[in-house]
Amino acid sequence: MRIARFSIDGNVAFGAVEGEGPDGLVLDIIKGIPYAEFELSGTKVPLSKVRLLPPVLPNKVVAIGRNYAEHAKELGNAVPDVPVAFFKPTTSVIGSGDAIEYPSFSNELHHEAELAVVIGRMCREVPRERVKDVIFGYTCANDVTARDAQKREKQWARAKGFDTSCPLGPWVETDLDPHDLTIQATVNGEQRQLGRTSDMIRSIEDLVVHITEAMTLLPGDVILTGTPAGVGPLHVGDEVAVTIEGIGTLTNKVIKRG
Repeated sequence: MRIARFSIDGNVAFGAVEGEGPDGLVLDIIKGIPYAEFELSGTKVPLSKVRLLPPVLPNKVVAIGRNYAEHAKELGNAVPDVPVAFFKPTTSVIGSGDAIEYPSFSNELHHEAELAVVIGRMCREVPRERVKDVIFGYTCANDVTARDAQKREKQWARAKGFDTSCPLGPWVETDLDPHDLTIQATVNGEQRQLGRTSDMIRSIEDLVVHITEAMTLLPGDVILTGTPAGVGPLHVGDEVAVTIEGIGTLTNKVIKRG
């Protein structure tokens, strides 16, 4: 099931996405929140009549760096012995169609297409065999990065945590095998990144186990699983799209901040 979060006439709701094609999609509004048992209301609105919001409002976004060998290589980095984890704040999260604001402290903004894992229940110290039980679904993400700031600052908080640096969307797919999916990024229609989730150094199971050894994850929290090779520059006016097989396409335009 594809579950979107949206606003219409000033109200915010979740809905199940039904239909196919850009003109055939409708939202069946969900009663309640989707992390628990829920019912479909039967009230349907065309997707074209709503504004898509970030599909979740995470308490935290835990991101993993250098989880694809070719990406680590292209930036001159070794594959780490353990997963490299960092946080992106909730203020960095935007939805499909929202603008990425080019930060004033950077002259080298990069796209990073990623598969995002959405957590469905509170969990800590999750054993490998129970990882599936705590996952709500998957969505597309763009770990937008101020590469020059990342290079000059030892911590990545500013480089990867600035406002609008975490586009998520367009919705969450709850019925998906994430282990061998095509993931790609285009800029102004030109392909930049193309990889497969099977190329991850550490699997989704590895990452959930590793992260929950240290912290509790809450419903709606997000894990970014790393990006394949091909990252590159974004400029004001560019339109960047992240497409993942079985999920859909997350699209954002870059604007000048201010």
